[in-house]
Amino acid sequence: MKILVAFALENEFAPWRDLRKFHAAMWGGVDGYAAQIGGAEIAVVLTGVGPKPAARKISNVLRGEADSFGCCISSGLAGGLQPDYKIGQILAARAVVFGEIESDRGGAVTKGSEALISFAEELGATLAEHFVTEGRVITRAEEKKALSEVADAVEMESFEILRAARDKAIPAVAIRGISDVADQDLPLDLNDVFTDEGQLSIPRVMAQVAQRPQAMPGLMRLAQDSKRAATELCRFLDRYIERIAEAAGPLESKAASG
Repeated sequence: MKILVAFALENEFAPWRDLRKFHAAMWGGVDGYAAQIGGAEIAVVLTGVGPKPAARKISNVLRGEADSFGCCISSGLAGGLQPDYKIGQILAARAVVFGEIESDRGGAVTKGSEALISFAEELGATLAEHFVTEGRVITRAEEKKALSEVADAVEMESFEILRAARDKAIPAVAIRGISDVADQDLPLDLNDVFTDEGQLSIPRVMAQVAQRPQAMPGLMRLAQDSKRAATELCRFLDRYIERIAEAAGPLESKAASG
């Protein structure tokens, strides 16, 4: 079984590279990483941050490779929208909603595979009714409070990834680690630190820090929390992949019935 796993950025994937021997690979002309885990071939792709970069990258991967993937996981970090979620907590979404902010498709929903969701719950992930995919970084606690009425966590790629997988009849799920909590303001406006391709620009980060040096402690704390969340996420994914590989047969029948 070949399993496609999509992260936005390298730092979300980095702890997994410390656990397993990934090597460079390519799918549909897209650079990525591959490894063998529990009898499954893992194909990791870094999409960049945001719905548009994610849609472009996943479309390229699946254009000529869709038949080779048994399932797809949209993964990475997310902002918690409910007050009981903690840093490093792992959530699996029953469905993903496309956000209303800066979108003409707001409210569209794509569901996850029931089989993949059940495996995540079995391994200890918290089930979330909805993630919301937004077109920009949600930086303020008051924005999170408003979004908490429609979703459990906010991120920026999963709707497009699950939609692309669904269009190719590939079972898919969104699994995320919480990197910032509901009542937490982010230290900077991170919407200005990414390129059009969704890549983090260190010069842009430094330019913001130069304008707001008082944000540096908060930025360092966010980096530490993000590293912790990514580490917990990748440890979970490692066990999760093994569980999926063990049940490759049942997964196909569950996905078909779901």
